[in-house]
Amino acid sequence: MEIPTIDIPVVEINTVDIPLPKAEVPYYVPMVVPPSDLREPEGAKPVKTAEPPPPPKLNLPPLPPIPIPSTEVLVTAAAAAVTAVAATTVAQPIIEQIKKRLQKFLQGKINKWKQNRQKRKESSPSSKKM
Repeated sequence: MEIPTIDIPVVEINTVDIPLPKAEVPYYVPMVVPPSDLREPEGAKPVKTAEPPPPPKLNLPPLPPIPIPSTEVLVTAAAAAVTAVAATTVAQPIIEQIKKRLQKFLQGKINKWKQNRQKRKESSPSSKKM
């Protein structure tokens, strides 16, 4: 007795090559923490650095000398002041227009309400004379 066999034709299937995805992983430079028992080596001498000049002072005769802030502080304060004045100058007319229109609108509503109230008083039966 013979075992039946099946011949299956081999068909080559073309497949698409999909490349593996690549990602840029964020990284950071690790922070190095010095040991807690860090000491300077023997024989090392401290390096002397030039001391910064003292801040300028404003001298007014009846008052004690007043130190003047650094340039960075003065520039920041001046920029903030100019910005605040500019914003107020630009916004003031806009706010005034809104205020006028809102007052006019509300006054119209109040007048309308007063007229309706007056009409109701005049048309009510108790106000009519017999």
